Amino acid sequence: MFKGTPRLGRRKLTFLTSGCLFVLLFLSVVLNDSPSASALPLPTLHVRAIPAFARKYGMPCSSCHEAWPKLSPFGQNFKDNGYQMGNDRDAPIFQSPAYWPIAIRTTPQWHRESINRVQVDDGLGGQNNAEGKVTAHGFDYSGLDILTAGTLAKNISFLFVPSADETGAFHIESANLRFSNLLNSSWLNIKVGKFELDLLHSEKRGLTLSGNGGGYQNYHFQPLTETSYVFGIGDNQVGVEWMGHSKNDRTRISATLLSSTDGNPGLPTSRGYDGYFSASHAFEVGSLGVQRVGGFAYIGQAPTFFQFTSGGGGIAGTGVGNKTFYRAGLIGMWYFKKLDITTMYFHGSDSAFLATNTPANQPFGFVFSNCRITGETPNAKAFLGRPWRSYASVTFLKTEMTDNVRPSGWDNWRDPARESTVRYSEFNSTGPGANSDARARWARQLTAAEAQAFTLQKVLGGQDGWIP
Repeated sequence: MFKGTPRLGRRKLTFLTSGCLFVLLFLSVVLNDSPSASALPLPTLHVRAIPAFARKYGMPCSSCHEAWPKLSPFGQNFKDNGYQMGNDRDAPIFQSPAYWPIAIRTTPQWHRESINRVQVDDGLGGQNNAEGKVTAHGFDYSGLDILTAGTLAKNISFLFVPSADETGAFHIESANLRFSNLLNSSWLNIKVGKFELDLLHSEKRGLTLSGNGGGYQNYHFQPLTETSYVFGIGDNQVGVEWMGHSKNDRTRISATLLSSTDGNPGLPTSRGYDGYFSASHAFEVGSLGVQRVGGFAYIGQAPTFFQFTSGGGGIAGTGVGNKTFYRAGLIGMWYFKKLDITTMYFHGSDSAFLATNTPANQPFGFVFSNCRITGETPNAKAFLGRPWRSYASVTFLKTEMTDNVRPSGWDNWRDPARESTVRYSEFNSTGPGANSDARARWARQLTAAEAQAFTLQKVLGGQDGWIP
């Protein structure tokens, strides 16, 4: 009768030890000033899960979500079929006492962020001349999502999501209609309105997301110097989408035509449109589960100047001089029974005009007039210019050049394609380094009439009305 006593003692000791370890682990996370990113969702994260569907079909939420709010293969198939399961409950007139086609979501939470190498003041009077580490954590709450979705008729569905951030400022997160199974084909589905792009790894269904982590930076990456336009592949966009999928949803493909507004209301600034394309395929690997791999590409354009202005500001719809940007990548979702790993390769590219906020009609780049080029030693040799980007522009006017300048003058920086896009030119160069016959053939020698256009007022005046 006393054989159970030692076990009970050991069990109490085990519970006590586990509890102490948990408390120590929690305190180490809270108080540690390591540079780790946040581990819980941020207040600005919008997630999608509509329990009204569970009530309508009498099924648990886990039928469509492998881990809320992430969709399971069954849930993805249900969504791709226009919120339809192919039974009599799909009809919009179907009602049950527990059914209410609206879900309201807000999330109390605790989260922590630690960011290193933040630009700070040095405390000695200097401003932004030092680096520090900023760590913050605490209890918080998210904004509010009001989600309503369902069918209006057979193969016609809708999604409408008014959303507010944590300050109470409302906006329309989603508002779209979807026409599914046109011509009785699962390969012909059309969606129109404002919607999330067909991303294999949905930003709005992630279990965790940091405003400074890799996933967020990928979907909202933009070069630091760009201020002429705003874009994020994770933002809901406005346009029309064609989407097709196999009956079992293992193969999915989509193509989307979008207004260049980054999902904001109103007419676009320019007269251009963007395109988004994605494709993925799923396959089963024994008992491990369904694996899925896919790729995506967003090809967009943004204006660099306005054709018409009013009061110094551009008039919407008159943005011209469009230059391109794109985001593309590959994604794999790998399942090992209850463990899943997501891998992503992401690449982005922007026109040099966008990256430097340079109007495409800017006629001048670097201009050197009445200068003298020398070297520290006679053996030092240099080029007049090498294109770091495809649209470099450099002009030398009446410049004396020693033999420190290489005879070819210009270099394509190992990219012959740039020879047709750069603007490298000279006029009336003199000295041992000014041999025009030996110059690179793709650089230009200006005529006297062309050189007269390079006046002080034109080169430095710009479009802001400043008179040098």
